[in-house]
Amino acid sequence: MTTMTTGPTSRADANRRRILDVALAELLRDPDASMDQIARAAGVVRRTVYGHFPTREVLVSTLLDGAVEAVAAAMDTGHEGVADAAEAVARSTLAVWEIADRYRILVALAQHSVTVQGIRDRLAPVRATCAEILRTGLADGTFTSPLPPLALAYVHEQMLFALMAAVNDGLLAPPEAGPSAAITLLTAAGVPATRAAELVAKVTTGA
Repeated sequence: MTTMTTGPTSRADANRRRILDVALAELLRDPDASMDQIARAAGVVRRTVYGHFPTREVLVSTLLDGAVEAVAAAMDTGHEGVADAAEAVARSTLAVWEIADRYRILVALAQHSVTVQGIRDRLAPVRATCAEILRTGLADGTFTSPLPPLALAYVHEQMLFALMAAVNDGLLAPPEAGPSAAITLLTAAGVPATRAAELVAKVTTGA
């Protein structure tokens, strides 16, 4: 006979999920939000927050894991069923940027608490997917670069981080950032700027 899961476990899971949701909202609103602030916003005592996340760094790291999962899913959805490598880069970049734009403050925080290497390690599967798209485009002449696919994928990744920082610092308007990111990554892969802009405009408008 199967034993049903007890109530306290499901309540603990629900509390954890709520804390994560509230923490993300609070940190995006105020990057300096303390664990106390997050506890109050979540409607729980501080001890409950620390019971799930012993430090603020652990909390940010857990949120980053969720962000990376969302980015990976967006990457896969963006290029699914797209045969042309340039269009695949454009679509996947736009899809990833929608997620990255939501999490860009969190990424800036994570660079201090998780370490850059920790972020790189988490993004390895996304980077590998990007490299496969670039490998196809380099092989058929769609892309031109002196870099091998994985190195070029790494460059693309760092460019996205730089563009997120540019938005955070007020150097790039958020509405322009997604298309600008897609055009930038395409030109970095050797696609002529005019062709890159036309392709991104077509993908964005659905024309």
